[in-house]
Amino acid sequence: MSLQKVSSNKTFGGELIKYKFKSEVLGGLDANFNLFLPPSAQKGKVPILTYLSGLTCTEDNAAQKGSFLGPAAQEGIAILFPDTSPRGAGIEGESDSWDFGLAAGFYVDATNPKWSKHYNMLSHVTVELPSVLTAADLPIDFTRQSIFGHSMGGHGALTLYLSSLHQGVKQYRSVSAFAPISNPINCPWGQKAFGGYLKDGIEEAKEKYDATELIKRAKFPVNILVDYGTGDNFYIQGQLLPENFLKAARDNGYDEVQVRVRSQEGYDHSYYFISTFGADHIHFHANFLKA
Repeated sequence: MSLQKVSSNKTFGGELIKYKFKSEVLGGLDANFNLFLPPSAQKGKVPILTYLSGLTCTEDNAAQKGSFLGPAAQEGIAILFPDTSPRGAGIEGESDSWDFGLAAGFYVDATNPKWSKHYNMLSHVTVELPSVLTAADLPIDFTRQSIFGHSMGGHGALTLYLSSLHQGVKQYRSVSAFAPISNPINCPWGQKAFGGYLKDGIEEAKEKYDATELIKRAKFPVNILVDYGTGDNFYIQGQLLPENFLKAARDNGYDEVQVRVRSQEGYDHSYYFISTFGADHIHFHANFLKA
């Protein structure tokens, strides 16, 4: 699993590096990711934020358009940008639609045999990438990790954070999300994804892959920030359902210090929205990563 450096760009005094490697959990396929190292990484290990992108994206979109790198350089935080699915699996039907298969891995470990050899983005993000980066002796302190994401990646960030806490593991100190798919068992995107990737479909997803279901059952302190735009067509169409997540959190006794859900008037689903509030999210995580 040795890393190959593909490219490097100096930015905000730090460095954005693209790497690739042969991923075991993605069935031996090449996996690409971007890693931003802030200037302070030249002096010692830095905390790390993992950013999970949305449907149709690659490892490049948020690194180029999210407006995260400047604030991360100031705060001394590295950012890891994984891809959104395996590439090159050649599974029948994987490129038939934009919201399932290629670039739409939904951050699950597939249990349907058709998909289970390659579509294991949960293990790729939470286990494989940290171990690969640690083995490469990069200046990252994995005892100080947080996670954030957008849309499908917001779903991924919330569920990876909450699932690990349910298992008694504090892998991530905080989580934030832009326009997350907050209750995927009750929206078309989630129902399609879970019906395809998971052997037991919605029932299996209810246990591990739905942030609203996970916050309902949570019995531990959390640090959560969610932003969504009221002008977001996917919000209007009922794909995101942040109000379901907020209600479940409040019904379970979480206040706005632990779970903050902000509606941003008129903003849409695009990187114009993400880049507007990107610095907010970096500073939110800095409170926990640098504590």
